[in-house]
Amino acid sequence: MTDLPSVRLAQRLALALPAALLAGAYISQYGFGLFPCEMCWWQRWPHFAALAFAALSFLAPHKKLLIAWAAGGLLTSGAIGFFHAGVEYGLWEGVTSCAAIALPENGESALDAIMNSPLVRCDEAPWTLFGISLAGFNFLFSTIGGLAIFRLLAKDKAA
Repeated sequence: MTDLPSVRLAQRLALALPAALLAGAYISQYGFGLFPCEMCWWQRWPHFAALAFAALSFLAPHKKLLIAWAAGGLLTSGAIGFFHAGVEYGLWEGVTSCAAIALPENGESALDAIMNSPLVRCDEAPWTLFGISLAGFNFLFSTIGGLAIFRLLAKDKAA
């Protein structure tokens, strides 16, 4: 059985979008020093799951189900991004803890790594474009992408 073009497009989108969003997150972290806060990490985990489901969809027999799970992962990350953006814009209170990445380097002890790591607040946007933070962009791209994937999968049922 051959897949309709809409399913193939949904599959490619389900693979490309979380990969691109994760790449952007890691480039901003390691290339520009924008270290993630706790809620930033929360947004990454559903992208990892979406990426895994989308990759499996190329191998497994239940392709559409795996693509739908990938879309669900995108929507989950988008929902977390919405919450995080609201915290950054002061619309509601977020988590009270802060996060830092502490990986020992060059013979440094774990304690030194923790003490020297940057403290990252969840309620401050470290970067914006047109007033939209990275969490806000994640909300937009993940939500629109997830909904687009579901719409493409629904086209398959309508055909």
